[in-house]
Order: sequence, then C-alpha cells, then structure tokens
Amino acid sequence: MRILHAMLRVGDLDRSLAFYTEVLGMRLLRRNDYPDGKFTLAFVGYQDEKEGAVLELTYNWGVEKYDLGAGYGHIAIEVDDAYRACEMVKQKGGSVIREAGPMKHGATVIAFVADPDGYRIEFIQKKS
Repeated sequence: MRILHAMLRVGDLDRSLAFYTEVLGMRLLRRNDYPDGKFTLAFVGYQDEKEGAVLELTYNWGVEKYDLGAGYGHIAIEVDDAYRACEMVKQKGGSVIREAGPMKHGATVIAFVADPDGYRIEFIQKKS
C-alpha cells in the first residue's frame, strides 16, 4: 500500500493552480472537468503520480469558499533551505505565516505558508 494523494477543496481553481505551480514549483499533472457533476479535479505534484504522493485540488463549480474546520493540520514539503523558500514565496506574492527558524523544543528548521484558500503548508528544511 502507499499514499496516492491528499485532496483539498478550493474556491478558485486557477488561483490555486497558480499558487501550487508558480509559487511552490509543483507541476500540473492532470486536470479533468466533470460537467455532469459540476466539478473539476486537478492533480499537482513534484513528481509523477506513479512515483509519489500528489495533491488533488477539487473545485466544485460555484463554491467560492470553504470552512477549513479545526481538524485540518497541514501539508509538509521538504526544502533545501526554509529561509530561502520563504523569501521566494513572499517574492511571488504568497503568504508566510511562520517565518523559517528552529521548531519549538527542537532543532529542525521549519516554516509555514498559506495557500490562497488558507490551507497551511509546512516547509521542513533538509537535515545536512
């Protein structure tokens, strides 16, 4: 068994695709419209779906916003340099909600950014 994908419901698919591809550097792997169901699925990731887990962005036509709820945590992405990754996000208009630095009670360097819908993404700096 393996994890295939995690799904996020998004309020503006084009805005979300721009964030995940242009700001975070993922690739759009596939996108399908389902007119009978009035939704679109877009899969993004750093590698092909056969090689690793990806994100499924689900846009339900006409729904512009979701309540994130208290159960959602975050998506974690490994980065070479969390400080540089935060600067790149800011330069591209993204939102850094916790600047890079050591985590509380530990030495791992982390940071948090938010996507256009408010979903949190954690950057975890590779250990040298």
